[in-house]
Amino acid sequence: MRLILCLLTLIATTALQAADLSGKESQFHGFRQIDFKHAGRNAKVVFPKESAKGKPWIWRARFFGHEPQTDTELLKRGWHVAYIDVGGLYGAPKALAVWDDFYQHLTTEHGFHKKPALEGMSRGGLPIFNWAAANPEKVRAIYADAPVCDIRCWPGGKGTASGGGRNWTECLRAYELTEEESVEAKVSPIHKTDALAKSGIPILFVVGDADKVVPVKENTAIMEKAIKAAGGKVKVLHKPGVGHHPHSLNPPTEIVEFILNASATQ
Repeated sequence: MRLILCLLTLIATTALQAADLSGKESQFHGFRQIDFKHAGRNAKVVFPKESAKGKPWIWRARFFGHEPQTDTELLKRGWHVAYIDVGGLYGAPKALAVWDDFYQHLTTEHGFHKKPALEGMSRGGLPIFNWAAANPEKVRAIYADAPVCDIRCWPGGKGTASGGGRNWTECLRAYELTEEESVEAKVSPIHKTDALAKSGIPILFVVGDADKVVPVKENTAIMEKAIKAAGGKVKVLHKPGVGHHPHSLNPPTEIVEFILNASATQ
């Protein structure tokens, strides 16, 4: 009888976890996914089979489902995966306002942990770093994979990377900047290194040393040097001979261990 009651409780708890957000249900690598609208934007949450204590979660900034191995490994460990689409906003204040609201929605109304880990691939580096710099008390760790850290590098194309065109026009519009104003504007993650270092947030970069789309020396290397000089916590995993793709590691053991070790101190 006791075993039956335990099983019924587990089933009810799992159902409640999935039901506390309403939307279209589907599967993400064997885990329950719910798609819904929040503040008019597409959002997703993937639920573990059984939530770890405190309802921890990793917040994916862009390219949901691409190279998902870190997400699926964390799901196996009881973590949730969350995403809200801020495409076209390039980490600008408008994107951060959406993130502020989504964060409140998940933590206040649905009991998610107050300090998610942030995950950003490529242009996803812009919102994760800018939001973390503005909200350091709300972030437990940052995993940045071949991240854009300077809008003038990409999509601006003002360094060795190609750029310009529609993406650059869209980016300038999102930041409400002119081309001329972008030269002096301190809006990119490379301008937020003091705040990130002071926060003490553990940061992991995973980069391909042959990346020509988001060159390491114009993005990650600048961040690494400045944050370390200011006493921050930074680790960089280099992939010799690898370009912008593939992202992540396979298996993602070092990434997952980094996130879990950071979480152990929270």
